[in-house]
Amino acid sequence: MATNSYIKQYPDVMKGKKILYVHGFGSSGQSGTVTRIRELLPGTEVIAPDLPIIPREAMALLRDTCDEQCPDLIIGTSMGGMYTEMLRGFDRILINPAFRIGETILKRNMLGKITFFNPRKDGAKDFIMTKHLQEQYLEMCGQCFSGITDDEQDRVFGLFGTDDPVVDTYGIFSQNYKNALRFHGEHRMNDTVLMHSVMPVIRLVDDRQNGICRNIIYISLEDTMERNGIPMPSMMKTYRYLIEKYDVYIVAALPDNDSSYPVRMQEWTFDNLGVPAYRKLILTNRKDLLYGDYLIDACSNGGSADFMSTRIELGSETFKTWEDILEFFSRLNGQ
Repeated sequence: MATNSYIKQYPDVMKGKKILYVHGFGSSGQSGTVTRIRELLPGTEVIAPDLPIIPREAMALLRDTCDEQCPDLIIGTSMGGMYTEMLRGFDRILINPAFRIGETILKRNMLGKITFFNPRKDGAKDFIMTKHLQEQYLEMCGQCFSGITDDEQDRVFGLFGTDDPVVDTYGIFSQNYKNALRFHGEHRMNDTVLMHSVMPVIRLVDDRQNGICRNIIYISLEDTMERNGIPMPSMMKTYRYLIEKYDVYIVAALPDNDSSYPVRMQEWTFDNLGVPAYRKLILTNRKDLLYGDYLIDACSNGGSADFMSTRIELGSETFKTWEDILEFFSRLNGQ
């Protein structure tokens, strides 16, 4: 797919690679999510087959597709996340995975006629969910999480919407895998979730596959927000740009006699920065000991004046505002 100057795209992310997209229950490979991923990643081949209704047939199709296509990344949503978990040996992103789809069918009264949400290549408009078919889904779910190795731990990311009314499998996933991330959103993946929660993980996987270590930027937490604790809009714009080019960490001081502070700061970074800030919060009173390339900091408290690399002093004559910082790093373009 060619690049489009009118929409946000990432032509260098997953360039020349293959992504296998595994759709959810009652959907197809012609979903709007597939179209959007292709738009965002014009340098990537996105493979999205229509899954058979019978679970064993769907799993066989996916394994055959993996053998034939050797995808560099597999993304599965909802029921597709359940199938994707079992496709061992590949980098995988599971979005709101329905590990209990067999139970959900009964709880949500889904027996009977089911109309497909999206067009299917075979022209099918609907199917009948029988009790026998539901039991097959229940059996398939029981095959998840078997034989997870240390390598698999590193290759699987789970993304879970905090307001998902359909499935809640964060707990079972986090018991089996370490990369369990939450995002603000519901069950269906909208453009905001795709751009700000899924794309950062895709970029992380791509960097790791390519052996890329990006330059590190530290941002002092106190310089990201207004006095009322609300993040500055100009900072958020700058932060969104920086995470596309750099490895960005948030740094906060560690006050004495306030055991709740680390938890509050974790909550703040999640509420306002989301998935890109996952495991990116550092609590320290010695900024001079940070090892990286840039420190964005408005004050010299905590030894930041002695930071070993380049210090960007917010509020100085050169960097009066976050817009000035954005312009500076835009010129550097990742250097």
